[in-house]
Amino acid sequence: MEKILTEELVMFYNVENLFPPDPKPKHISDPTKSGLRNWNEKRYANKILKIAHVFELVKEQQGELPFIIGLSEIQGKQVLRDLLKNEIFFGYDFVHYESMDERGIDVALLYNTSKIKIEFSEPISFFFEMESKQSSYYDTTRDVLHCRVLYQDFPFHIFILHLPSKRENDINLPKREYIARETSEKISEIISDKNEAVIVCGDFNSNPNEDIMEKLTINKDFNKILTNPYYDLYTNKVFSTFHNKNGLLFDQILLSAHFFTSKSFLLFKNASVFNAEKLSSWDRKLMGRPFRTYSGTRYLGGYSDHFPVVVKLEINKDN
Repeated sequence: MEKILTEELVMFYNVENLFPPDPKPKHISDPTKSGLRNWNEKRYANKILKIAHVFELVKEQQGELPFIIGLSEIQGKQVLRDLLKNEIFFGYDFVHYESMDERGIDVALLYNTSKIKIEFSEPISFFFEMESKQSSYYDTTRDVLHCRVLYQDFPFHIFILHLPSKRENDINLPKREYIARETSEKISEIISDKNEAVIVCGDFNSNPNEDIMEKLTINKDFNKILTNPYYDLYTNKVFSTFHNKNGLLFDQILLSAHFFTSKSFLLFKNASVFNAEKLSSWDRKLMGRPFRTYSGTRYLGGYSDHFPVVVKLEINKDN
């Protein structure tokens, strides 16, 4: 008997440096394309299996795979093709564009082709004019991926972001603010002009209570355009990643008001961090933290330094 679906899942996962294996260097001191130490075929194959295993665990716990999956820290289409060769992803495809990021890492969308039709997709690129003592130059970062998709007769837009990191005393804060404002304006136009639903997911390199998230959720007219269900989780000390002793919830999924109105075909049910025990560190000192692939230059062989985040949507049969 065919299963009657009552729910769908949206997931976002920063998979931590999913690069193709590096070619063997000609000299031991040669830099690698990935920037990782001894990133070879064996370690790459283990990483692909590890990421696929995450989705096996999600299906085991939730009953099925997410129909929409945002990924960050992936490098190129080949890693996505290799990932989708795993049986768990039968019937899935991806949307990906090469960005101008200096390390070559991008975002991507995986989707269930039996449920989702891609109506439109585009990369949104950002260039920042920088100055040094010698000259001025342009700096680049990861693109924002924007797709308009159709689920049955319900259209919605999805944005996947990986905002610049908090490094060197947060030198990238102005970049994050600019990208957040520009993305917010685009979302506001979609909602006001087309009245279509929007989902935004990503690694924002900001916690839910930081100003950067307000710039995303409130437009220039100070109207609320997105709801962040991860705010309450962060308040209750639920984290998706860690830095030193600090728990962080940089990974979040935001939704427009369409998912909270009784007339919508898809309704928000709950949000969570998928912090399954098998994805956690085996080190007693790091209990409850993600089992990462690398710690600095030291290879650990884990999954990622982030836990995935998941939003559950309920199918509104009365619509």
